[in-house]
Amino acid sequence: MVNPAVLDFSKNYFELFDLPLGFTVDAKRLAERYRALQAVIHPDRFAVAADDEKRLSLAASTQVNEAYRTLKDPLARAKYLLDLHTGDPGTDSETSKDGAFLMEQMELRETLAEAQSSPNPRAAVATVLTHLVEQSVALDKELAGLFALPSPASLQAAREIVRKLQFLDKCRRDAEELEAMCDGRY
Repeated sequence: MVNPAVLDFSKNYFELFDLPLGFTVDAKRLAERYRALQAVIHPDRFAVAADDEKRLSLAASTQVNEAYRTLKDPLARAKYLLDLHTGDPGTDSETSKDGAFLMEQMELRETLAEAQSSPNPRAAVATVLTHLVEQSVALDKELAGLFALPSPASLQAAREIVRKLQFLDKCRRDAEELEAMCDGRY
């Protein structure tokens, strides 16, 4: 039978993985807990079980997989935390209100556009990717502090950082796509 504690769909993802509620997550502990949960509930363990047990196992496995993906990804985790604290995770279409940040993003986009015709497109893309990683790391640190003591003001600031991370994530995906094109993978 599937462990009923795992099937408590009212648990938030942090509770499911027995992790403290916050932006900073111990990746090793998250992975260990994921493997332990899947060892108990994975549908393969219930291949010859009754249909109800199969359905419960599949539902539990789906919940655990979604929780793991969310907690593993900093942007998804931040949105999830906003949803837990405010009831509103925001949308991917929200834009940053920081003019300087937006200008910087426009410059990065121009650099990516120019990279295609540059003598060394890989180097140009690598420079953009490095910059994006550095920005993301800095914003992640800010989020950790804001979610450590959630207040209306800190949650509003966290929402703005999530908007910025969405821009960075989109730019990163575009840069990786361009990098793949440069490497002949497309």
